[in-house]
Amino acid sequence: MMRPDASEVHVAAIGDSITAGSPWDDDPEIGWPAAAAAADPRLRFTVRAVYGKRTDEIAAWLDEAAVGADVLVVQGGINDIAQGRPVADAARNLESMIRRGQELGLRVAVADVLPWNNRWPAAEPSIRELNALIEAMGVPVLPFHDTLQDPDRPGRMREDWTVEGDHPSQQGYRCLGELAFRLP
Repeated sequence: MMRPDASEVHVAAIGDSITAGSPWDDDPEIGWPAAAAAADPRLRFTVRAVYGKRTDEIAAWLDEAAVGADVLVVQGGINDIAQGRPVADAARNLESMIRRGQELGLRVAVADVLPWNNRWPAAEPSIRELNALIEAMGVPVLPFHDTLQDPDRPGRMREDWTVEGDHPSQQGYRCLGELAFRLP
C-alpha cells in the first residue's frame, strides 16, 4: 500500500506516562511525540501509552500500535522500578519488544529511563542499571535521561523541566521531542 505522502514517516510509540504526555493534562499536544512531530512535519505518530504501566503491560499493545508503522519507539521501565520489580525483568521485556518490532520489519529505537527526582537517591542505582542494559540492546537509544538530567544535580531532572519531580514539564517534553528523539 502506498503512503499518501512518500516522505511521511509513521512512528508507533509505546510506553507509559512519559510517552503518553502529562498525566494531569488531557491535551494531546503535550508530550514528546507531539513535540517531535512539531519539529519534523514528516512524522506521524500512533501513541499507545498509559500512566503507570509496566513493561510487561506495554508489550501487549505492540502489535496493534505497529500496524502501518515504519518505526517503533519503545519506552518504559520506571514503573517496574517503582513497583519493586527486578530490573532484569524490565530489561528482558524491553528487549522482547525490540525484537518483536524487528520481526515486524520496523526500524526500532528504545528510550532510556528518565531521572526521578522524587525517588532520588533510592531509585538511582536501579535506573542506572536499567539504562546500562538498555544501552546494550543493539538498537538506537533515545537519551531521555541525559537530556533532562540537571548537570548540577546528577540523577535528577532540572527543576524547570519537571512539573512535580516524576514527569517532564511542557518544556521538558519539548526537549525530549526536539533534542532526544532521532529516527533510527
